[in-house]
Amino acid sequence: MSKPQAISLFSGAGGMDIGVKQAGFEIKGCIEFDSFACETLRTNIKKNNESTIVFETDIRQLSPETVADHLAIKKHHLSLLFGGPPCQAFSLAGKQLSLDDERGLLLFEMIRFARFFEPEVILLEQVKGLLSAKDEYGKKGGVFARFLTQLEDAGYTPQWKVILAADFGIPQLRERLFVVATHDKSNFYFPERTHSPLNKGNDLFPSSPYTNVGHVISDLGQPDKKIKGQTIYNRTDSHIDVTPERDRERIAQVPEGSYLAAQAHLGEDLRCNLSAKDTTKYLRMHRLKPANTLRCGEIFYHPIEDRYLTPREYMRIHGYPDHYELKGPIRSRTGTVKNLDQHRQVANSVPPPLAQILSHTIKNYLNE
Repeated sequence: MSKPQAISLFSGAGGMDIGVKQAGFEIKGCIEFDSFACETLRTNIKKNNESTIVFETDIRQLSPETVADHLAIKKHHLSLLFGGPPCQAFSLAGKQLSLDDERGLLLFEMIRFARFFEPEVILLEQVKGLLSAKDEYGKKGGVFARFLTQLEDAGYTPQWKVILAADFGIPQLRERLFVVATHDKSNFYFPERTHSPLNKGNDLFPSSPYTNVGHVISDLGQPDKKIKGQTIYNRTDSHIDVTPERDRERIAQVPEGSYLAAQAHLGEDLRCNLSAKDTTKYLRMHRLKPANTLRCGEIFYHPIEDRYLTPREYMRIHGYPDHYELKGPIRSRTGTVKNLDQHRQVANSVPPPLAQILSHTIKNYLNE
């Protein structure tokens, strides 16, 4: 039997796509604006001898009719439409500009494509800040309410849940909102968690303890050091140390599992005038705990070595397979690059194992 067909919107580095494919879907096309992320997608599509077409463009300038023609997909023939639109407009860690940020409007591109293709299921990933984001009238939760209403007007019944990645074996305390919209009113159920903290034993069914950072990165060995003043491009293994010497001096003062601002005994020259609220800056991971949510603006430190985590270590923490290649720059911590560097490609993406679990549940729903 042929595989159910899917289209990926806002594909990024392909984290969600990996999980969807692992669950048994065939991804016919990916739509992504960032050039480095598109290079990552094409590299891995070629490695796997897949026929997926990558549309490198602003989705607002792309018509669903054009996509349908290129992919030879007709209405009602698409099983899954999925994606994670840019989240900066709704992130609780950002300015929360909501619809005043043009990126916030990209959320509704999911609706535009859904109305044309009329897929059997829609899967959306977003930050949980979307639940409380204000609309243009200042109504709290207004943006999400509008999104749900438009899904219903298009003939779908949406269900949603905030999911913690660590609850499904990913060594990361990453919370994200997932929306699954179907034509059926009651038959889809989100999967139950498979992991829990060691000290929590109230679940009806026993679960495994959380996976920790040390478990997934301990066998990677020493990374290569970045050549001073250079940005590294297209290293296949992505295991590159980008730590400036001054930052090594700072993090050397931080105990495992702590952060620089908490080290009140240090001088301001080492603490960089950090405030008590700066709990994620110069943060050292702990080997026996899941990582904090990987973020774009900051890179966390290795649990016991005085350096930043490498992109490959980020990939391990996120659940990417080792054969997966990132393309684009590994940015110097004191430099800038155009578009998404490798650390940010990972931090922006959905953990592949979580995408696989959700997609497998969707596939079972479709089979039933």
